[in-house]
Amino acid sequence: MLSQSVYTLLNQQNGNLAFKLFEFDNDSYFDHIQRNNYFTLILITSGKGLAKVDFCDYTFEEDSLFAFYPYQPFMLQAVEPLMGIAIQFHHDFFCIYRHHQEIAANGILFNNIYEQPFVNLNENCKSTILNLIHGIADELKADAFRKDEVLVSYLKILLVMATRIKLAQQSVHHTEAVNSKQQFLIQNLKNAIEDNFRKRHSASDYADILHLTPASLARITKSHFNKTLSDLISERIIIEAKRELYLTDKTVKEIAYELGYEDEYYFSRVFKSKTDISPQFYRNTIGFNKANS
Repeated sequence: MLSQSVYTLLNQQNGNLAFKLFEFDNDSYFDHIQRNNYFTLILITSGKGLAKVDFCDYTFEEDSLFAFYPYQPFMLQAVEPLMGIAIQFHHDFFCIYRHHQEIAANGILFNNIYEQPFVNLNENCKSTILNLIHGIADELKADAFRKDEVLVSYLKILLVMATRIKLAQQSVHHTEAVNSKQQFLIQNLKNAIEDNFRKRHSASDYADILHLTPASLARITKSHFNKTLSDLISERIIIEAKRELYLTDKTVKEIAYELGYEDEYYFSRVFKSKTDISPQFYRNTIGFNKANS
């Protein structure tokens, strides 16, 4: 573990958190709903429990690595006392949307509506992740030239390694757990959502596309994803809305229309129901126009 509990780097322009690494040795840090305006990585080194994420429940044990994106609701309830290390970083420090081509973490490690929000680490993977974390800690405590650039480099490698691990586990799980017919159906559903989420928001639309009854598709979706089809569709819409709010200067009305909502106020209510904040508040605190708000 680390020799010091907390390492923090602040944004020199506004004094807000840019990057933080800390060790925890009890259950109090994440035992209530979190809705943070930064990315969070949590490595559980000891203990086990129940993770409540986006209204779904997942059991986890030690050597689990969680990845949560800004304003994603989550909490960790301990069954056995939890110990671990957490890393938090703001969009301003490192934006996975802008660096998608370099690290490919968005849609795999973060913002992945189709998979559980953590990976299980074997001894080799855990050792690799811990070595990177210790390198980050050493850089945070050093008074060195361009510390932020070195930290970004470490963070990129950490995210790439975690993404590789998750991709490998997805491949194994899909091969072992799903027969070929169901695998084909699940992939077709993913493709249908990706192709149509901007215009088709109803679960029955996707049952029609896949030539299944709504009840049959609902059972398969709940069994495979631990979510309803409506949840999958709405989460995909929200992810796209966040990306547009962060990367562009389009108005909320324009974004709403592109995502299939003619009424921007209804879209804003949908967004707030999933995130607890309005699209404009998200933009002001995270996105493209925050400096001008």
